[in-house]
Amino acid sequence: MTGHDTPHRPGALAGIGNTPLVKLTTMPGADSADVWVKLEAANPTGSYKDRMALAMIEGAERSGALSAGQTVVEYTGGSTGSSLAFVCALRGYPLKLVSSNAFSEEKIATMRAFGADVELIHSDTGIHPQLITQMMDRVAEIVEQEGAFPTDQFNNLDLLDGYLGIGRELVNQLQTEINGVAVYVGVGGAYTGTTRPIKERWPQVIRTVVEPAESAVISGEAPGTHSIEGGGVGFVPPLITPDSFDRVERVSTREACETARQVARTEGVFTGPSGGASMRAALRLARDLGPGQTVVTVQPDSGLKYLSGDLYS
Repeated sequence: MTGHDTPHRPGALAGIGNTPLVKLTTMPGADSADVWVKLEAANPTGSYKDRMALAMIEGAERSGALSAGQTVVEYTGGSTGSSLAFVCALRGYPLKLVSSNAFSEEKIATMRAFGADVELIHSDTGIHPQLITQMMDRVAEIVEQEGAFPTDQFNNLDLLDGYLGIGRELVNQLQTEINGVAVYVGVGGAYTGTTRPIKERWPQVIRTVVEPAESAVISGEAPGTHSIEGGGVGFVPPLITPDSFDRVERVSTREACETARQVARTEGVFTGPSGGASMRAALRLARDLGPGQTVVTVQPDSGLKYLSGDLYS
C-alpha cells in the first residue's frame, strides 16, 4: 500500500515519502488488535529522517536563513546526519556534522559517503545524558567560528512539514479507523508528525510516546544511559508537550533489541533498536485494545545501519 501526498521534486529527492505500509501477520496474536507498520526504510537513505532533512533545508531556503553555498551544521546520532548529507549534496551546501562513536559505524560512514565533514565526540559509556549536550556545544562553536547555518533539529519547527507526511499517508493508506499509535521519541518530530493527522481524523485515538526505560524522562524519571539510538536524549524534547500524548511506554534496550530481532525473523521487517522499541510498545498497545482494533507504528530505519554492532551479531 502506498500514499500519494509527496510533491514532485527533482532527482533523487523525489524518492522521499510515499512509503509502504504492511500488516504484521504473526507477532500480535489472535487476542490483539491488528498492527500496521510504516516502512520508512524505503526512503533514499533508509530512514524517515530524509523527510525531516529536506523540510529543514527547504524551510531555511524559503526564509532566507540559508544562503547559497553556506555551510550547514548539525549534531546527530547518525540518521539525521545521513539524511542531511544526502539533501545537502543534492542542494549544493557544504555540511559539517558533530556525532559520536556511541552511534553505529554504518551511519557515520553514510554521512561521509555523501561528502559530509564528520567530527566525533568520544564516549566510553554509550548514549549518556551529557553526550548530546557536548555535541550541541560543539555545534555552537562551529556556528560562531564559521558562520555556519545550524539546522538545530530539536527546535526547528520546519521539520514538521516533512514528518506530517507520515501521518497523512497513514490516514490515506488505511481504509479503517486507527485506534492506537506508538512511536519512539527522538527529536519528537516523527512522533508529532505521525500522530497529529491521525488525531485530527480520529480524535479518540490513543497516542503513545515510547522512550527508553533506562532514561524515562517523559515519565518524570531521571535521565540515564541506554543504547536505543535515535532518542532518549536525557531531556523532554520541546515538541513533546503534556497534551501531545495519552500514554507513555517505557522499553528497555534489551527489550528493544529482542523485538527488532524477532520482527526481522518472523515478519521480515528489518530495523534497529528504536524500531524495535516502537514495535514492542505497539504490540503492548495492541494487546490492551484487543481484536477488531487497529494500531499503527513506524519502522524508522533499516537494520542495515546496525550490522556492525551487537544487535544482529
